[in-house]
Amino acid sequence: MRNVSLATLDSSARPVLPIATDYPPGHLLDWHEHRRAQLLYAATGTMLVETADGAWTVPGERAVLIPPRTQHRVRMLDVQTSSLYIEPAAVPWWPTRCRAVDVPPLLRELLRAAADLGRTGAEPPGTTGDGDVRAEALLALILIELERVREAPLHLPLPAAPPFAGLCRAYIATPDVAVTNAEWADAANVAERTLSRDFRAATGMSPGAWRARARLLAAIPLLQHQPVAEVSGALGYASPAAFSYAFTSAFGAPPSTLRGRASEKVRIAAAGSA
Repeated sequence: MRNVSLATLDSSARPVLPIATDYPPGHLLDWHEHRRAQLLYAATGTMLVETADGAWTVPGERAVLIPPRTQHRVRMLDVQTSSLYIEPAAVPWWPTRCRAVDVPPLLRELLRAAADLGRTGAEPPGTTGDGDVRAEALLALILIELERVREAPLHLPLPAAPPFAGLCRAYIATPDVAVTNAEWADAANVAERTLSRDFRAATGMSPGAWRARARLLAAIPLLQHQPVAEVSGALGYASPAAFSYAFTSAFGAPPSTLRGRASEKVRIAAAGSA
């Protein structure tokens, strides 16, 4: 089903509801929660997902597992999603906190197929048509494959309490390599040593390491449209090679991978409209 409101389907007896949605650039789904567990898959673009205690930058062909009743907001950057809304009892293994995951090719194709199920896919399963049998088998296989997905290193922990919560959220919005621990300590009205100790206790990372990771995550949507050299310069790296090394070390793939995928999608779309 495509571009259908969850509210119109949530009472369905179906344990799994597939809904694909096309979002305008920069669209913000502000703070909300779902009764069901949600698989939020980005077929294209980049999703910026945030909860009270973490942020995830999720490029195309990856997904986020969102637990039931978890407050979250999502900014969609040129995104087409394929979501599954799942009754919690159907996925007892679902994580209790948000988790970004890689989506292997088989699961990717299954999600695409699920998105094309008709509105009757939201009705209670029947026994009179091949369509019902196919839909049931398709969704059952998706759940089997979902249990096998691997976590993707796209998470940034967020402190829950001020003053660090405000500092971190402001930095995510405008990451700046020139920001120092001294500036953060002044803003928090604490000594630098206290800042480092308390920040590590809240996030598991030093302030400098946290800001470096925030900048690398900020690079992900930029790489969809800009060359590696431009992104590395904008984020304050001494050279594209230094940026590429840091990016690859953090995410397990070079930045050119994201750039290549974006370019290929554009090329295929242009060819299809010719």
